[in-house]
Amino acid sequence: ILLCRCEQPLPENERRKIALFTNVPERAVISAVDADSIYKVPGMYHRQGLDDLVVEKLDLEARDIDLSEWDAVVEALEHPTREVRIAMVGKYVDLTESYKSLSEALSHAGIHTRTRVHIHYMDSEDIERSGTECLEGMDAILVPGGFGKRGIEGKIQAAHFARENRVPYLGICLGMQVAVIEYARNKAGLTGADSTEFDRDTPYPVIALITEWVNQGGMVEHRGENADLGGSMRLGAQKSRLRRESRSRAVYGTDIINERHRHRYEFNNTYMDVLQDAGMLIAGKTIDGNLVEVVEIPDHPWFIGCQFHPEFTSTPRDGHPLFRGFIEAANAYHEELERAGKVAEVAIADA
Repeated sequence: ILLCRCEQPLPENERRKIALFTNVPERAVISAVDADSIYKVPGMYHRQGLDDLVVEKLDLEARDIDLSEWDAVVEALEHPTREVRIAMVGKYVDLTESYKSLSEALSHAGIHTRTRVHIHYMDSEDIERSGTECLEGMDAILVPGGFGKRGIEGKIQAAHFARENRVPYLGICLGMQVAVIEYARNKAGLTGADSTEFDRDTPYPVIALITEWVNQGGMVEHRGENADLGGSMRLGAQKSRLRRESRSRAVYGTDIINERHRHRYEFNNTYMDVLQDAGMLIAGKTIDGNLVEVVEIPDHPWFIGCQFHPEFTSTPRDGHPLFRGFIEAANAYHEELERAGKVAEVAIADA
């Protein structure tokens, strides 16, 4: 079988010529035409009979083919009824492939909400230098995960902008942590609050390694390297329980969720009460109740931070509840801006 990369489908005379000179059956010369979306590729190959060829060559038992669900994905992708602009505020934006899982998850959510999603990659270090003006006119803000101190204050400023201006916000992993830091500093009165990842001497370590927690009795919490949730990193799929009154529970439609993790630092439970008293909702915890998984701001239209990585379980046929909810919130905010006459007339490049 030959898959021939090309910009346009191979003409029949060229297919015959390739088949003749390679001693390959003509029906096995397949046009691998450039596609503007990877999700169009399965249908393209099916129409040329590639799936039948593979089954035949490998002597596999064929099942009845039904690509209607996949065709519906492509139909929704090609014919959106709305469009939104999402600011993705990160520190690896020069290499946007670093956020490939996130951009695909946003695309999946767009498919299931009939929305064309324009992703604007914004360098958090630029925000540190120049402020948050670049976020004006965005329909939602997403702050993804990451490690290290570089660009952190820019991410915190992005979370502050979203909270103050009531822009839909989704913080993932580090994005949740910077939202907690911002809220602690500016709403809970914990001036200088930070993560010990960035400031070992912060007076209020609202984010810290479990080994660095100080409990209410003044004792240091400690878990060894081999403890289930200690060590240097929490990895893999783990279950969480969502609060019934939370937005996250409404989005997921269930109390128990199972999401994948990859992080070292955790929400410091020592500051749970003071943050909740200031208005933050602890919307989800691990099943044993020991670790915070989801935070929300109830009096905000849509502000959710999660410690896990929902993008890892998003698929084009299903999407992910958090991302679908996020895009729906972005649509609602966009409509609000339109009613107020604040939607900028600017050219938007597709992500």
